[in-house]
This record gives sequence, structure tokens and C-alpha cells, in this order.
Amino acid sequence: MEQRRFSGKGHWYHETQSNHAQTDVLPLVPEAANVDDRFLLDLALPDEIVAACSGWLTPARALCHQLFPLSIPVNRLHTLSAYDRLSTALTVAQACGVQRLCNHYAALLAPLPGPDSSRESNRRLAQITQYARQLASSPDVIDDKAQNQLDEVGLSIYDIVVINQIIGFIGFQARVVAVFQALLGHPVRWLPGHHIQPHTLPASHAAWVPLLPVVELRYASAHQLESLSRWQAEPALETLTPVLCHEPSLLDLTGEILLNTREAIPLTSPALSAAVELLTRSPDRFSAAQFTPLTDQGLPGEHAITLLTRSAFDGWLNRLKVAFGKEE
Repeated sequence: MEQRRFSGKGHWYHETQSNHAQTDVLPLVPEAANVDDRFLLDLALPDEIVAACSGWLTPARALCHQLFPLSIPVNRLHTLSAYDRLSTALTVAQACGVQRLCNHYAALLAPLPGPDSSRESNRRLAQITQYARQLASSPDVIDDKAQNQLDEVGLSIYDIVVINQIIGFIGFQARVVAVFQALLGHPVRWLPGHHIQPHTLPASHAAWVPLLPVVELRYASAHQLESLSRWQAEPALETLTPVLCHEPSLLDLTGEILLNTREAIPLTSPALSAAVELLTRSPDRFSAAQFTPLTDQGLPGEHAITLLTRSAFDGWLNRLKVAFGKEE
């Protein structure tokens, strides 16, 4: 996959083609790969805010390392390479328009060897990229055909669980970073005139059923059985757990984020509704103009952050539901 720079644009363009001239490929900000905090990307936040959010920040940081190891063996059941994972992350970061995230994943991706130049490899990567972009920015277009195409290009059930967790997680990370940048008064989108499609998910309260294979109890590992028992007891994860449990380590960390954001203080106000709506639809446009009215109402900053973080987490879960099943 190739990141090209166009003169006059000042940014790269992410293509679904393999590239073998790695020395000619430069990310926009090479140093963006070198961060101590791979989730918040070294944002200079007040210590008291970081401490107040540590309950959900700790598993979120751990997920960065679980989802994006810089070297990972592949086999017949787990075919996603480090390149596949980071390429997907960059695609979602671009769809969300949060430039700090784009710089980071582009910088991590650039030095990695891409897939071979065979038609099959290019088709596989193109399909993964298209699917990631659609689920991230236009989840309402994901249907049985889109899901079946992942199977047709050779992704296993384990791959499909991981790739959808990556898509959901990066969308979550983008929105959290946007919230913290708004707290600091930083712009989220640095590319003038770069239009981002609004993110939409129709509201629905219909019953949901999984379409992907669930973990079979007779073949489940001890870790899978433990995770299944624990997370099916959580209403927000109850229906998703039998599918997510194919990768129980990822499920456990996802569940920890849920537990540490569900105690957010309820608040109903026009300012909160407007902030959540913009963060959900266009995280690239979220700024202090949406965050400051919440604290002006007397809401402590850490509580405002937790409320917005929970809305971002709900978007993650909604995309998993789109990816793994359907409404009846």
C-alpha cells in the first residue's frame, strides 16, 4: 500500500496498491510514530484529568498493543499481518479526519513491507480497505454482500473479529483524541478544505441477532469460557459476546472500557446533545466550541470527558453490531 504526497496538498493519499520501493515512501510526519502513549499520542494533558480517566484509559492503551503489534506471525486461521492491521487503522483514521491519528498510523505503516503484487493480494487488500472505510464512515451501507466479500478474500472468523474490532477501536480513539484536543483548545483537522463525510448510524431499538459463527462451547478454551461467562452478564455486550469471544483478550479489554465509562453522570442538555451529535457524525469538526459549554454549565471536565467517551464507545459497539449481525 502506498502513501503518496501531492504537491500543493501537503498530505499523503492512502492507496490500495502494494509498494516495493519503501525508501521512496515518506509519511507526512515521520516522528509521529515515536510516542510513549500510543492511545493519546502524547497529548500534554493535566495530570488530574489523566488520573480521573485511568480506569478506561488503561485498557484502551493495552488494546493499542494488542491490536497493533509491529511484528506478528500469521497462519491459516490468523492471516492479518501487522501491515494489514495498520493499513486498516490508517484507513479509519482518514475517514474520521483526526490528523494526529492519521500522522501516527501513516508513520507506523510506511516502513513495513506491503503484500506481494499478485492479483489475489491486491484484491484482498482492496476489499479490506473498502470495507473499513464504509463501516467507519457509512455503516448503513454494510450488508450481507459486504460481509461475505471478506470471507471470499480469505479472511477467517478470527480475522473478521479482529478487523472489525480495529475499525471500531480506531473510531473510538479518534473521537477520544478529538475530545482531549478540544479540552486543550487544539484543532482536530489540520488540512484546510479537506472534506470529511458525516458519520451516520440510524437510531434503532429493534432486536439484534448475530450472523457470524459464535464460539462453540465444546471447543472453547478456558479463557473463552471465562470471558463468555463474564461479559454476557453485561447488557451492552450480551449479544456481541458469543462472537467477540473468538478473541477473548480483545473482548476483556473492550469490556473493561465499558465498565469504566458506564458510571458517567447522566446529563440532558442541548449543549451535551449537540456535542455528542457532532462527535458522533464528524469527529474532525469537534472543538472547544462544543466542549466549553459543558463545563460552563458547571460540569467537571473529567465528567464531561467520560460522557463523551461513553458516546464514542457506543459508536464502537454499534459498528460491531452492524458488522456481526442484523436487526429483526
